[in-house]
Amino acid sequence: MTLSRIGGLAALICAATYLVGFALLVTLLAPLGFGTSQIDPSAVVAFIDARPGVMIAWNTTIYVVNALALVVLVVALAHRLSPAPGWVDVTRGFGLIWAALVLGAGMIANVAVERAAALFAEDPVAAADLWAVLHAIELGLGGGNEIAGGIWILCVSIAAGRAGRLPRILHALGLLTGL
Repeated sequence: MTLSRIGGLAALICAATYLVGFALLVTLLAPLGFGTSQIDPSAVVAFIDARPGVMIAWNTTIYVVNALALVVLVVALAHRLSPAPGWVDVTRGFGLIWAALVLGAGMIANVAVERAAALFAEDPVAAADLWAVLHAIELGLGGGNEIAGGIWILCVSIAAGRAGRLPRILHALGLLTGL
């Protein structure tokens, strides 16, 4: 299988992680306040106590699996954009930074679940406080913002435009999305 095909598969895996993540978000996690500034740490740790596997699976899917597939996608896209020297290196750099931040956010998120689950029976308030602190770190790494991802999309669009690899409308959409 060529790097281009593997990159295409990685892109599909990334897309699938978003679909699964959003499905769980709107069905199970929205009532806890996920996706809003009104998240309830006490409700989250109670949910973790009842269903820790759901949270571990969600974090692993949206962060860890996504980040690992993203690394492959970044390298494959950089290879495909090689006619745009310089920009390819910048694009690869920002893409790998984004993948590392996403992976780190997922590792923190899973540790938050594990530590909150271990603490919940003894002290639910302390479990909620610990989860809230670790969740803030998770969001800071990349779960709550898409700055690195936006820069990567912008760089991919610039490199693809310079290499003549994208139709103008996709080039413009990528630039707009990256900004």
